[in-house]
Amino acid sequence: QVQLVESGGGLVQAGGSLRLSCAASGLTFSSYTMGWFRQAPGKERESVARISGSGLTTYYADSVEGRFTISRDNAKNTVYLQMNSLKPEDSAVYYCTAAWKPLLSDESDYRGQGTQVTVSS
Repeated sequence: QVQLVESGGGLVQAGGSLRLSCAASGLTFSSYTMGWFRQAPGKERESVARISGSGLTTYYADSVEGRFTISRDNAKNTVYLQMNSLKPEDSAVYYCTAAWKPLLSDESDYRGQGTQVTVSS
């Protein structure tokens, strides 16, 4: 059974930073493209960042490029999202995803339960 468990969300002031973590189990972690997407009330789901199984290739949405960094530790079966210079519009529920798909695909096979990120102005 595949499980993705996110942590690290919370309330932060604009300009601050947060680091999200996602611990994966039940899958061959290094074989999966891992990613994060977010969903805010009344807004469409947005794929924020993805990272290849090797960790050598990444994708970022234009809205977070230069502020967010995705990384992974295949020895720990964990993917991270470092979020800097946070803005109120970054507020959303952030979900971790795992995909047996190329990096360019924004489809996922599994997702976590989500963690809330709230950025106050």
